[in-house]
Amino acid sequence: MKEKIISGKKNGMAVLILTILLYIAAIPALIIGDSLETAAGTVLIAVSLIWICLGWILLMGLKVLKPQEALVLTLFGKYIGTLKSEGFYWVNPFCTAVNPAASTKLRQSGDVGGDDISAKPYKATGEGTASAAVLDKRLSLKMMTLNNNKQKINDCLGNPIEIGIAVIWRVVDTAKAVFDVDNYKEYLSLQCDTALRNIVRLYPYDVAPNVDTTGDGVADEGSLRGSSEIVAQRIRDEIQEKVSNAGIEIIEARITYLAYAPEIAAAMLQRQQASAVVDARKLIVDGAVGMVEMALEQLSEKNVVELDDERKAAMVSNLLVVLCGNHDAQPVVNSGSLY
Repeated sequence: MKEKIISGKKNGMAVLILTILLYIAAIPALIIGDSLETAAGTVLIAVSLIWICLGWILLMGLKVLKPQEALVLTLFGKYIGTLKSEGFYWVNPFCTAVNPAASTKLRQSGDVGGDDISAKPYKATGEGTASAAVLDKRLSLKMMTLNNNKQKINDCLGNPIEIGIAVIWRVVDTAKAVFDVDNYKEYLSLQCDTALRNIVRLYPYDVAPNVDTTGDGVADEGSLRGSSEIVAQRIRDEIQEKVSNAGIEIIEARITYLAYAPEIAAAMLQRQQASAVVDARKLIVDGAVGMVEMALEQLSEKNVVELDDERKAAMVSNLLVVLCGNHDAQPVVNSGSLY
């Protein structure tokens, strides 16, 4: 379906004024016709009555649009075009505005109504005034933010994680959005969930060895936690590829929540803690070995004391225990001879 923009229809004010003036003129015309006992008087009465009864139909063709709003119009089931510019329009009174997603609410900016802010699409009850119903038929062309529920997905190592994304999007082709898909809002929400699963399962939560996240056959250091910008860009591209046929443009996608699933969060925390302890111990041991080596070299250079291999081994052992221990050393004073 190709979008057709309707232009040159900003005659709403002229039609409104003309209709009001004709209604004002119909009343005296009715009185004058009643006073005339001729055929002309009868015709005048008939015309005035017809106008009073049916003239309001012209008012049904009045349409008001604000900036960044659009109205898709059909005439007896045929698509005739889209009003996109702001202004006061008058179109064929029998034209019908079409927006199948008018009653669909998503958890997104500018589209949350009532107290229910469920992230999943839901159908509105349809209660409200006639004016609200007309407003619902308008398509917003503004940038909107869709924030779907967090999903539990297994990463490439099989670890369950919870992840949520925020997608900034807008409608760029109203004809495709209305006619090429059943409900473009629900369609977008579903494609966001699908694209998120397709991309997340390619990455580990944290950097892991021998994992290829780019598909080039070479292991890399990509991860959900460390490569969030790259992951978000791939998610955005995946969603855009799926929703292009619905006339939707994806501006940006961002990861808003990322964590291990509750059932493995404690185990993974212990794993991270153990890894941190090992790294810290390695640093401590490296430093202790350097300090022991420096101590032995300075004792030898300054001839402070001569130690045989056995005494050097004992000294090294004691220094490493003191330097690598978790607690402060308890000194023992030797009051006897060295040997």
